[in-house]
Amino acid sequence: MVRKGHIDRKKKGQHHGVKQRRSREKAERRQQILDAARHLLFQKGLAATSVNQIARTAELSIGTVYFYFENKEDIFAALQAEGLEILHREVLAAGRPAGKPEAKLTRIADAYYRFSQSHKNYFDVIHYFLSATDVVFSPAVKQQIDRHGQHILHQVEAVIAAGIAAGRFRPIPAARYALLFWGLIHGLIPFRKMRATLLAADSHRALYDEAVENFIAGLKYIPAGPNEGRPGGIEEV
Repeated sequence: MVRKGHIDRKKKGQHHGVKQRRSREKAERRQQILDAARHLLFQKGLAATSVNQIARTAELSIGTVYFYFENKEDIFAALQAEGLEILHREVLAAGRPAGKPEAKLTRIADAYYRFSQSHKNYFDVIHYFLSATDVVFSPAVKQQIDRHGQHILHQVEAVIAAGIAAGRFRPIPAARYALLFWGLIHGLIPFRKMRATLLAADSHRALYDEAVENFIAGLKYIPAGPNEGRPGGIEEV
């Protein structure tokens, strides 16, 4: 005779399995939509891409697309936000271990370089929207996306501020230099595609590392010497 408790446990297990399968299927469909949107973004551009085209490319009904996303803007905002969230976690991990601020900035730069390789699709989306000459999202959506980017910049700013407080970096505006740092590393990564032309006789990674090293060197506090008050002790001509 089968006990009632055993039957109840079996039903609960089956119900849990169904929920897991449905949750997995929903995540897969959502990813299908995002993958299709990413493909069309680079093929046609944002303005020429429609929700209908995304649905056809994803091989889903348009109703299914609208079940997951409110509109086209919502789809591309989600695509960019997901990439920034992954990047934020990696930058956070790079800056977390104890150590000198110079080493932390180097690790953050390395994390972004690796992100551009291991999450190339997301990097390409971030780069696409950063490079756009016009604002492509509504103010509310742009503000939401910018918050993700600000989380990343705040990590860099905190490292620079810690270096200033410890007397290792010059008393510079940390927020401004965090933005300069990010502009430097982000701007250099796309040059990787020129390995067969401009960088044929050089290493893109070596160029990247040298730029980061020189930037960090420029942040460092230099004790006052004969030419007190002038960065680097350079004489005024």
